[in-house]
This record gives sequence, structure tokens and C-alpha cells, in this order.
Amino acid sequence: MAEFLAHLRDPVLFATPVFLLFVAIEIVAVHVLGHDDNVIGYSPADTRTSMLMGTVAVGVNGLFRLVMLFVFAALFELAPVKFDPRDWWTWVLMLLGQELVFYAYHRASHRVRLLWAGHQVHHSSEHYNFSTALRQKWTPYFQLPFWSVLALCGIPPWMILTGLSIDLVYQFFVHTEKVGKLPRWFEYVFNTPSHHRVHHGSDAEYLDANYGGILIIWDRVFSSFVPEGKRPTYGLTKNIETYNLLKVGFHEYGSILRDLRGARTWRERAGYVFGPPGWQPADTRALAPAE
Repeated sequence: MAEFLAHLRDPVLFATPVFLLFVAIEIVAVHVLGHDDNVIGYSPADTRTSMLMGTVAVGVNGLFRLVMLFVFAALFELAPVKFDPRDWWTWVLMLLGQELVFYAYHRASHRVRLLWAGHQVHHSSEHYNFSTALRQKWTPYFQLPFWSVLALCGIPPWMILTGLSIDLVYQFFVHTEKVGKLPRWFEYVFNTPSHHRVHHGSDAEYLDANYGGILIIWDRVFSSFVPEGKRPTYGLTKNIETYNLLKVGFHEYGSILRDLRGARTWRERAGYVFGPPGWQPADTRALAPAE
């Protein structure tokens, strides 16, 4: 059991001092060494909110990793083929599988309102910097069915958790406006600050694009890739205008409940929960086509 639980050690925790160091470096680069008109930079209230959301998320995710480890271990026993972590190709399969699962989960988090209610936390900042990467949801539960697929495919459970952490560490470094376009070959294969700035844009041409974590190839394969053109407008399409942590974390769940109370049919209830964000019944859309 001790060896089993040892796999709960999260590489993200070890990377946290590096995250804080890069936040400090970016603050100095933006606000001390010279202001770039194309960079929003930091604001104390926004940065504090992101940091606090991330701090609580570390604790929540730590507990949820225990749940995932036990579930993955049970499903791994059912896998028809079990891959050996000592083989290099197992790591390649894990990382490719992890990226495909992350793409599916991330895309679903933008297209299914119940999942979006948690994921919108990460998009709620109107700034785009390294602290934005730390603004994470407190409701990671819907990750479980997506990543369970890897356990059923024979990937060792601790490797799945490691892959999740590697993905999070990599994604921290794409949350910056201080890095422009990288070499073309790198931009073609990997997620970059340019690609992820598009993903955080609330502009109509940037919505629902560039879901990749480490790789951008799945976006190219599934036609969700959009290159960066004009500078994105960051935040939600309707910003919440608050730094209250509970409202940042849970306001969309409250909106879902309000819509459910006003729903007239089970189809409408299903639409409000499982439809895309902003879904409305057909007769409501006809009354307000502009919105």
C-alpha cells in the first residue's frame, strides 16, 4: 500500500517554485524593464485571484488524485493488454494517448455546459500571463471518465497521473504574451503561446479553437485549429466582473440551476445542462436573434 500511495506524489508540486519564479520574472519584464503596448501585464486583484484559485485547486486535485489512482488501478486489471513502463514505447503511447484524451476532454469542456461551468474559471481572467495558468477549477471530477480510457487500454495508473502532471507543467509556459511566434516546425506540432492566446480569446473568430495541451496536431486533424491574427480579447464573452473566489468558481453552476428552474420541458432541462454554453430553446432564440 505504501508503494501504491507513493505514486500520488504530484510533479506539479515540485514545479510550483518554478512557476512562482517565472511569474516574478514576467512581472519584472513587463512592469519594470519596459511596458509593451501589446501586453496587458498584471493587476494585483486579478493575480491574487488566480493565485488563490490555484492554491485551493492544488489541495482539491491532490485528494482527487487518490480517487483516480484507485479507479485506474481497478480498470487496469480489466485491460486485455498491459504495457510495461520499462519499455520506451509505453511512454510514447501514454503521451500520445494522454494528448488525445486531453483534447477530447478540453473540447467537451467548451461544448458541454456542465463541464464548461468548471472550465470557465480558467478563462475568466481578462489578463493573459503566467498567473492566469494558475487559475484552475475546484471541480475536476469529470476528468475521471475521460482518463479511465487509458487505464482500460493498459497504461499503468501511475503513468496516467504522471502524464496529467507533465501536461499541466508544459501548459503553464504557454500562458504569456511576452513570447511571439516560435519556429514554424515547432508551431506546426506543438502548442505554443501564440496558439493558446487564440484559445483564450473571446473574439468570435477565436471561440472554440486550439484545444491542444502539449501537441497542436489533434486540432489540425479535427479542424479546430485557428492561427493567431489580431490580438485576442481575453476573458469570457460575458465577463463576471468580480474577484470573489466563490463566484469565480461556481457562478456558472448557479446560472444552470436558475435556467433549470425556468425550464418547461425535459428537453429544455437537458439542453441547459448538456447543450453548449449559451444554449437557449428555439422560441427564446427567435425572440432575441441578435443576442
